[in-house]
Amino acid sequence: MTRGITLDIAKRLNSLITGQGIKKTIKASHIVIITVMLIPLLLSVIFSVYNTYSYDRLITNVSKTRRLTQIVKTDVSNELWDIVAGNKSFSEGKQYEIIQNINDRLRDIMSTTSARENRNLLEVAGRAMNTLARYVDRLGLQMESSYPVIDNERILDEIRGTALLVSEILQDFIALEIDSAAAENETIKARAFIIGIIELATMLFVTAFSVAVQVSVASSVDKSIGALVSLSGRIAEGDLDARAEVLTVKELAALTEDLNTMAGKIKNLMEANIREQRNRQKSEMKALQAQITPHFLYNTLDSIVWLAEGNRYEEVISITRALSNFFRIALNQGGEWVSVQDEFKHIESYLIIQKIRYRDILDYTINYEPAMAGKTILKLLLQPLVENALYHGIKNKRGRGRILVRGWPEAGYLCFSAEDNGIGMTEEQLEEIRRHLGSVSPPGAARTGYGFYNVGRRLELYYNRKDLLKITSVYKKGTTVTLRIPEAAPYV
Repeated sequence: MTRGITLDIAKRLNSLITGQGIKKTIKASHIVIITVMLIPLLLSVIFSVYNTYSYDRLITNVSKTRRLTQIVKTDVSNELWDIVAGNKSFSEGKQYEIIQNINDRLRDIMSTTSARENRNLLEVAGRAMNTLARYVDRLGLQMESSYPVIDNERILDEIRGTALLVSEILQDFIALEIDSAAAENETIKARAFIIGIIELATMLFVTAFSVAVQVSVASSVDKSIGALVSLSGRIAEGDLDARAEVLTVKELAALTEDLNTMAGKIKNLMEANIREQRNRQKSEMKALQAQITPHFLYNTLDSIVWLAEGNRYEEVISITRALSNFFRIALNQGGEWVSVQDEFKHIESYLIIQKIRYRDILDYTINYEPAMAGKTILKLLLQPLVENALYHGIKNKRGRGRILVRGWPEAGYLCFSAEDNGIGMTEEQLEEIRRHLGSVSPPGAARTGYGFYNVGRRLELYYNRKDLLKITSVYKKGTTVTLRIPEAAPYV
């Protein structure tokens, strides 16, 4: 350690010598020695302040959590018992103030907790408090609707159980914080030992400094050249993010800047090439969509003619309106992004058309969480999956079939599923389709896989992810396709 510190200080002196000349070396040496002598004192003060802060933070968290545990155990349950028992009305109760107070205290404790495991426990407690709040909301609705007392007591039991769970989680957090305090104590001992070593190293440094300066001057030049050799080697191996600091040796400074500039330009050229390839693939996917759409249009127009010839004018109006909505959303004025609400309207228009064509074999259900209606996703993700469910699932089984299309938010993702009770797929067929999902070319003879491939490739191109599409199927029972779309801005 002493040798490392000595060489580091000597390097700084060497930089001074290289940039300004040797006449300031003696003055710089005195400054270095005084500075080094002050290091142990400064470190001692810094470690002392830091140790005090860290230990105090842990003890404070334990104290706060113990008080919070008592509040969770008693205050919520007691307040709601008074309400259920009729001592006060739900609107007069302070249950929401107590819950808000608990959540505020949890956030306060979390803001001073650094250990990941400890924070995870607090996050679990926070989620449990959200569950408790929903139970309180439910109790309020039941009391407003004059539910029987026994029903209210059942909800109260759930609230008590949730409060007990939160209390147990907080007890576990206290145990972890105590363990952290013990670990911090061991760290304090280690820091004290390090300070002692530094003080010993300081004394050795003063003796070895004069020799180290001489060694450092020569080694500094060698290492500077070595750094440039290493940089050029990393660039040659493909590490285009590699950079070197501009050296104080004037003869090497220009070379260092040129190497850094060269690496940056090569990286920009490669990124431009990648973008060009992605744009080409996106164009190919758009062309594939253009090939699929006319086929659907021809069939739909044939259906309209057939209905008109049969004087089924209301169905003509219905299918024409659905077709208009279908293409309005699909075209989207040339845009690639639509709201979740419009994507489901697009699916509904498609299924209205198909329901008229296949009324004897097709039923469908569409539902999604209203909270996700305004979220933005890539358009035409669900229609190929629904089309696949109809043509390769429902039509290939006997009897009436059902398609269920759902949407729900989950942990930062917008989730969608298309489920059918059609013929399903064998393990071999399912494995073949999954293999094509990871391929750069569409499936050949396996027509069933086109819709899956189309959606999978578009997800990969626009969101830069390969794990957003999942397919499960059981032969003669049906198929379920699930999409998980990140709510964050996609890769474009």
